Amino acid sequence: MRSSSDPSAVPVGAPPPPAPATAAAAAPRPGPARRAAPLGLGLALVSAVAFGGSGTAAKPLIEAGLSSAHTVWLRVTGAALVLLPVAWRHRDAVLRRPGVLLGFGLLAVAGVQACYFAAISRIPVGVALLIEYLGPPLLIAYVRLVQRRPVSRRATAGAGVAVAGLACVVEVWNGLSFDALGVLFALGAACCQVGYFVLADAGRQGARPVDPLAVSAYGLLVGAVLLTAFTRPWDADWSLLGHSVAMNGHRVPALLPALWMVLVATVLAYLTGVASVQHLSPPVAGVVANLEAVVATVLAWVLLGEHLGAPQLAGGALVLAGAFAAQSAARG
Repeated sequence: MRSSSDPSAVPVGAPPPPAPATAAAAAPRPGPARRAAPLGLGLALVSAVAFGGSGTAAKPLIEAGLSSAHTVWLRVTGAALVLLPVAWRHRDAVLRRPGVLLGFGLLAVAGVQACYFAAISRIPVGVALLIEYLGPPLLIAYVRLVQRRPVSRRATAGAGVAVAGLACVVEVWNGLSFDALGVLFALGAACCQVGYFVLADAGRQGARPVDPLAVSAYGLLVGAVLLTAFTRPWDADWSLLGHSVAMNGHRVPALLPALWMVLVATVLAYLTGVASVQHLSPPVAGVVANLEAVVATVLAWVLLGEHLGAPQLAGGALVLAGAFAAQSAARG
């Protein structure tokens, strides 16, 4: 404290008063916080690219005779086994938020993957994923109609653009040129994707939040259990994994796309995606995730020979633009 008799006096032997903080000293130093955004962006990009290859890796297995249900069981169960150490480390999450973990496994894992893989067994990979990316606009509708929360005009306009893009992708003017059941499965994946966003957000809220890594690990475990009960994997002919499969006219070992699907398109994709949210806000990470549809379309074109026409490409661009607008508007 300053002396009441002479504010400028300094007692003999006392340390000198601290120098006033300068603007340079007060300014934050570059460090981990400044590097967080580039790191988060890089992780989100890795996640989008990894997720984008799932359909391209799965379709040769399906065409070789493995059902879409057994293929998704292989993907989810394999990833769940790899992430068992993560689940054990966060085992307290089971008691803290069991409803979130169960719902995430049911919708965000089993629901999304089963519907998506059923869709790509009937329609092109790129089309299925573009339809699935109606999830963000559907999320806007959920927030507005179910939660009764206000939605910005930009988000509403983005949802409308995405729906118009979907009409171009499926060529509604030709009476739905793609398999109608395949389109319905893809729409089911989009609806389950809404559950992904809602439950991931719920896990971070409340007095007992759950680590996102735990949500991912236990979601995959729950999904694996559910899929085991419904798909009866012991009835599948797993011997085909020891043979080769066709990819755009070339033969490759079946284990190659299977391992890619489990380790890269699921384990790496989930871990980097969850980690990116630690450095970016979830809406921003979601916007970057829109690149998954672009990656999937390009990979299916190059590796599977699934060429899309001009209407599908234009419609896909509208779906991505609408989803981007809808999600980025949610940041405000």
